[in-house]
Amino acid sequence: MGREWLFSLIPLTIGVSFLTFGIYGLRYARLLRHHGVNAEARIVRHQVSRNDEGGKFYHPVAAWTDRDGRAHEHSSRFGRGTVGNAFRVGACVMVRYDPGKPDRFEIEGWDMKKMDLFAAVLGSIFTAGTVTVVLVRLLTL
Repeated sequence: MGREWLFSLIPLTIGVSFLTFGIYGLRYARLLRHHGVNAEARIVRHQVSRNDEGGKFYHPVAAWTDRDGRAHEHSSRFGRGTVGNAFRVGACVMVRYDPGKPDRFEIEGWDMKKMDLFAAVLGSIFTAGTVTVVLVRLLTL
């Protein structure tokens, strides 16, 4: 087996990256589901990020007051290309946040739990598939 096995590192790296992102997101959602607290928030602005092709992604910034009376203002980890009326600046939304670390939060209806699951499944397929191909290749030499 020559250097061609190095090409298997490409799908393996992609798979491990997707798997890591997915598992992180699923653990994040699980933590919020079990220990999170709901609060009414208001969208105060949108942080705009751009990808390499110049596309814009809008990340709503939610502001709320926790049970202890402290004010919090954080940007969502998910961005979208468009913002509907439900998430415009000034809109009232529900957030679920971790009282121990309020920057861990999700905006109800905005954050996509299915994206984390999709990333974990896709990462598992890429990782398992690549490892299987490499092992079969090594055993048949």
